[in-house]
Amino acid sequence: MTARLPPPLRPSSATQPPAVTRTLHAINTCTSVAALAPLRGAILREPALLRSTAVVSAFFLACGRLRHLDPALSLFASLSRPHVFVFNSILRSLHPASGSSPLPLFRRFLCLGVRPNRYTFPLLLTSLSSLCDLRAVHSQVTKSGFARDLHVRNALLARYAACDPDVAHAEQLFDEMALPDVVAWTTVITSYKNRGRSFQALATFRRMLAASVAPNRVTMVAALGACGAHGAIESGTWIHEYVEKQGWDLDVVLGTALVDMYGKCGHVAEAARLFTEMVERNVYTWNAIIGALVLAQDSTRALQWFYRMEADGVQPDAVTLICALCACAHAGFVDTGRKIFNLIAQGEYGFQPGVKHFGCLVDLLSRSGHLDDAFTVVQTMPSQPSAVIWGLLLRGCKAHGDSSLRRWQEAEEVLLWMKKNGLRKDAGWSVRILGDRLLSPKFGSMKQMLPIQGSFVR
Repeated sequence: MTARLPPPLRPSSATQPPAVTRTLHAINTCTSVAALAPLRGAILREPALLRSTAVVSAFFLACGRLRHLDPALSLFASLSRPHVFVFNSILRSLHPASGSSPLPLFRRFLCLGVRPNRYTFPLLLTSLSSLCDLRAVHSQVTKSGFARDLHVRNALLARYAACDPDVAHAEQLFDEMALPDVVAWTTVITSYKNRGRSFQALATFRRMLAASVAPNRVTMVAALGACGAHGAIESGTWIHEYVEKQGWDLDVVLGTALVDMYGKCGHVAEAARLFTEMVERNVYTWNAIIGALVLAQDSTRALQWFYRMEADGVQPDAVTLICALCACAHAGFVDTGRKIFNLIAQGEYGFQPGVKHFGCLVDLLSRSGHLDDAFTVVQTMPSQPSAVIWGLLLRGCKAHGDSSLRRWQEAEEVLLWMKKNGLRKDAGWSVRILGDRLLSPKFGSMKQMLPIQGSFVR
């Protein structure tokens, strides 16, 4: 989760010269990468333009908008002592997908004797992905005197939570905060939820309430995701009641989170009721209700909602099609499943089938006894079949071997091949719903809730 920052203050300036006004207009209306190099040349030739923080910053942002940073980096290298606002602008132009680290720019910036401000570090952190770089910037934050700044601290926490596989650095940083705000709490809750540690996410959510920190919409979306993953229906119901008491509108994000939570907890009727009451829905909302019906083994209704989704003009995504194929597999709708898969393969939905779509097809064919077809699918997959797909085929061989094709020898050969290549089928697992009384509707206020002792539940 990224900390939200107010916009930086621009340096005050007198009335702009005509050349500056013309150049700013040209930069702000620039829509072509080819026009960036001539603009950079014009800025370098005119001292008034090169001195203008507004012109240089606008140029950097235009390069970022057009995803072409070379002219921006070249211009930055020409600046003898850039204003911090200018440096922050080039950081804003960087995007995480570019793959280029901003640290060399930051080191040059420091060597020029310019001091970063409270906006520099959150912008710098956004593009970092390695713990080594994070620790280096963290050290510079401390040296620069911003270790106690709320926005900087939350930005550090967000990057540690996003980049650290076991969240240990984020936990330590969070525990060092004297009074973490809702952004910090939500960052940790979301991090736990995203890593499948739903119990820790709910325990942290309860600690936040016990600390009298009011949750916001983002907090509730993360907590509801943890409730759905953990099967914690009492906690999810408590959150729903809290949302209603606060008078919050069920926008598409919060409404989808509630539909998804109720569906994953097996309360399909409540999920459907909320779905129908939502004013705005997106593909994730549809996926939530269709997935709920698939989990409830109601394949016919799941497919009905799938076709209704298409009729309403909502384009299915990869997850939607996985749900539809799973519904076909559970109900034995072979012809329907083949038709849906063929439409995916023909590009009807804008993408090619992935390994999970192939797995659903193999499952469908294996369950229904079409073992030859299932084996052909496995052999002709564009990517190497996963252990799960081989396991689905083996299950089909075992279920139908005595009554139809007698494919035990082939099944044994597949099993040996899996072992030889180091493939393992994921073990089945189940979850006992424990600790769901972290929250309960009987608690009327946050202060009535007792905190969990200690720091993080591990």
